[in-house]
Amino acid sequence: MKFPRNTQLLKSPFEIAPFAAVFFLFAMFLFLVVLMPTPGIPLELPAAGNLPGPAQPTVAVAVDAAGRLYFANQMVTESQLRSRFAGALKQSGPALTLVIEADQSVTYQQLVQLTMLANKVGIHHALLAALPRPEDTGRP
Repeated sequence: MKFPRNTQLLKSPFEIAPFAAVFFLFAMFLFLVVLMPTPGIPLELPAAGNLPGPAQPTVAVAVDAAGRLYFANQMVTESQLRSRFAGALKQSGPALTLVIEADQSVTYQQLVQLTMLANKVGIHHALLAALPRPEDTGRP
């Protein structure tokens, strides 16, 4: 006796349910990645036009809006910063330039204090970091 076969192995060559599940998982992954915080220090650097960069080796210090100091992406105190400046000066030699990445709301007094701290260690050149203006084309 032969039984009729009512079911087919594949109903259609293209099943949509597995692809919809994969698309849903992909969309959830993208939403989770967008919500993850980005590492770093939130700074609003001032904009300036056509500034030259340093010609000597540099060491960078960031100062956020609250006045906290950051060296190598780690929050430091002034005494720790002084010792790290001394270590950087030993590694690179006497021609070291301090690059200060300060938020727009940092006071002039804090900038002078940071520059004097570097000067006591032996770093005599300091520059303020700035973002390029959008309308600058890089021509003099």
